[in-house]
Amino acid sequence: MGETGVRSMALVASNAEAALAAEGMLRARYDFVPPGEAELIVALGGDGFMLQTLHDMVERGRVCPVFGMNRGTVGFLMNEWRIEALADRLARARAFSIAPLEMTATTVSGEVFRHNAINEVSLLRETRQTAWVEVSVGGRVVLPELICDGVLVATPAGSTAYNLSAQGPILPLNSKLVALTPISPFRPRRWRGALVPEDLRIAFRVLDPVKRPVSAVADQFEVRDVATVEVCVDRDEALTLLFDPEHALDERIAMEQFAV
Repeated sequence: MGETGVRSMALVASNAEAALAAEGMLRARYDFVPPGEAELIVALGGDGFMLQTLHDMVERGRVCPVFGMNRGTVGFLMNEWRIEALADRLARARAFSIAPLEMTATTVSGEVFRHNAINEVSLLRETRQTAWVEVSVGGRVVLPELICDGVLVATPAGSTAYNLSAQGPILPLNSKLVALTPISPFRPRRWRGALVPEDLRIAFRVLDPVKRPVSAVADQFEVRDVATVEVCVDRDEALTLLFDPEHALDERIAMEQFAV
């Protein structure tokens, strides 16, 4: 298939002007197939579009490796944009497996929603009232009453995103841990979060969901007025990202620990 070799590629792009322009240039030079027929996907955009692309694959039930090129803003999950030698880059790319989180959220009215998150699952207060949340890990109540603006569970891949902004730890990609991080905690005043083995289930119970309503967000999917939320790592839905050897995800995450 031209310069792409034997691997069939699909091309997807965000609606940003830079991404659409790059899409036009790539389509003029390389051959692409529809996403449902591809062995790998090339994604053009920013980190938000990468998350959208990964979620779309999971929802379609056909998952393949994704090589992103940054045509957005931060682009932490993306490679550098270049039009040249795409086949060579794909042949040399390092593959990284990312296990998403599975969120099971039950609302006050009893509705149940399940959704995966590549970066994090966040519980957030919906009003000016602080959230009151009971936190359990592995079936054991570890915080009977967390009073806060919110709390989140982040994967290693997502630990440099919202989790880092909330003063959470950066996790090495192969750490087999998730970060449990409070957002503006009021009580317990000195608790700043925990590192939890990925095989343990984390559960949240909203203590006053009517007076102090809380929403749950799995990446970009929001559930309002939750009563309980359970979060676990879903190894069955592992996703693969491809990176240039000099731009590998594990090294980028590690170096973020020394960013100033």
